[in-house]
Amino acid sequence: MSSPNTRLRPDQFERYRRHLTLPEMGIEGQMRLLESSVLLIGAGGLGCPLALYLGAAGVGHLGIVDDDVVEASNLQRQILYSTDDVGRPKVEVAAERIRAQNPDVRVTPMQLRLDASNALEIFADYDVVVDGTDNFPTRYLSNDACVLLGKPNVYGSIFRFEGQSSVFDSRHGPCYRCLYPEPPPPGSVPSCAEGGVLGVLPGIIATVQATETVKLLTGIGNPLIGRLMLYDALAMEWNEFRLKKDPDCPICGTQPSITELIDYQGFCGFEPIDADAPELVQTRAADIHARIQAGEDLLLLDVRELDEWETTRIEGATLVPLGELEARSAELAEWRDRPVVVYCHLGGRSAQACGPRMAKTSIPDPMSRRHLIERELEPEKCIALADAYIEEGRALEAVLFLVKAGADDRLDELSRQAVAEGDAFLLKTIADDMRRDPGSDRWLALAEVADGKGKTQYAEMARRHARASEEQ
Repeated sequence: MSSPNTRLRPDQFERYRRHLTLPEMGIEGQMRLLESSVLLIGAGGLGCPLALYLGAAGVGHLGIVDDDVVEASNLQRQILYSTDDVGRPKVEVAAERIRAQNPDVRVTPMQLRLDASNALEIFADYDVVVDGTDNFPTRYLSNDACVLLGKPNVYGSIFRFEGQSSVFDSRHGPCYRCLYPEPPPPGSVPSCAEGGVLGVLPGIIATVQATETVKLLTGIGNPLIGRLMLYDALAMEWNEFRLKKDPDCPICGTQPSITELIDYQGFCGFEPIDADAPELVQTRAADIHARIQAGEDLLLLDVRELDEWETTRIEGATLVPLGELEARSAELAEWRDRPVVVYCHLGGRSAQACGPRMAKTSIPDPMSRRHLIERELEPEKCIALADAYIEEGRALEAVLFLVKAGADDRLDELSRQAVAEGDAFLLKTIADDMRRDPGSDRWLALAEVADGKGKTQYAEMARRHARASEEQ
């Protein structure tokens, strides 16, 4: 029987027995968990294991924010979902799974897009915010809302074979802006969909985030405030870097210039989201083919150039090169009542076509970079695709095409560019894809440049790889 001062039911004693036997946790710690609330931003690769572990631990109230639905490509790493869930809202499925896992947990699913108009109101109801997002506007939004409300932000991010995690709490240490004052240029960092991600990696980083969340809620241990953990799955290495609060930080510094939430799409260099525009939906070539076979009247809009069109085309498509879209606006106006599928070679031009000039007539590109990588392409074609990416300032996305083409001289040129720019992430990507270490001298040269540019994390990353090179 539970005594009045414990407030635990007999079934809870059994469920949380392994927690109760920990001297650092005990009944008091478990009660703190049951009386706590956590907001999970994102129900994807990081959000799924986070929800499972925090639900199992007995966090009393879990809020889950995500506006997406389950796709087949999610199932490789988003462990809350099954094949039968494809097409269902993620938050709906997540709520069902957590409620079935632990009836003690109250789950609040929110199928919405987090933005400056709703973040403060949503965040206010929770003790801890856990950031499992995969885009920069939402990361900066989450950070700023937490700073303004005085709440801890448990951060995690993943890409390919690497991940990182920290706890940002401006009351006791740095915030996300202290580490990353400015976002990278749009398109310069590929998404997981473009660059790929090891399926088990989200579970590793999410477990760190879940651990830090439990520590914050119960008051045990030493949280990752002022520390950044980096994980390299290929090397099976963990590294820790100390972070300092930036006195000049625009939101948590001594004289903050940001005192309210801002336009985060604009801050990160993206076009603002038009709530009145038709929904933009990414789709697959196979789905479009099925819709055409079923007799649906689709307009296939090819925004490539004429020479590309003459080389290969989709039967029934309409060619309007990207540079001609504005001049042919009268034609576009006639298409507003038809579903429009926009495509190109890389996705960059079709993405531009789906900006303001096409906001009322089109949907995003169904052709992905991954499809191109998996296809058998001539070396010359791979190099041309790589050049197009580099010209758009997206060198990371060019690497795999240069590797596929066997263009070692071009890759070496790109690695020298990485050194000149202090871009350790680009150099590491080249080294991984070529399966060849650039050597300690090049890493140390990059570290020196990164130091000079104030890229502390890249400098530390370069020195770490320089030490590894010397040990080999």
